[in-house]
Amino acid sequence: MRLAISTENGQVAQHFGRCQQYTLVDIEDGKIIDRNTLDNPGHAPGAIPKFLFEHNCDLIITGGMGRKAQGYFKEFNIDWIIGAQGNVNAVIEDFLRNELKIGESTCDHGEGKGTGYRDCH
Repeated sequence: MRLAISTENGQVAQHFGRCQQYTLVDIEDGKIIDRNTLDNPGHAPGAIPKFLFEHNCDLIITGGMGRKAQGYFKEFNIDWIIGAQGNVNAVIEDFLRNELKIGESTCDHGEGKGTGYRDCH
């Protein structure tokens, strides 16, 4: 499994499309086997889901995402967890322990409210 975490200064970014980078984490048998970062290629409708699909991502973890973006990720068969906050390293560890705390989307354009979780397992 490859996670992509929207990242801004070591923290989970509040909006998946407006972050500086994506932290990519490869997980196998519950352990991190590789980790790197990719710079955000730019925010445009459907561009980031395609970009992350091309980098073999299975799941994005972010603070916020609107419903239209969720539709794009669904088209590329990439699952999502929204409403995550905090230090990226802590979020990764919490995810690995199945203890990731999430809330409502932190996206500020009024979409994507809800549980913040799309079944990704």
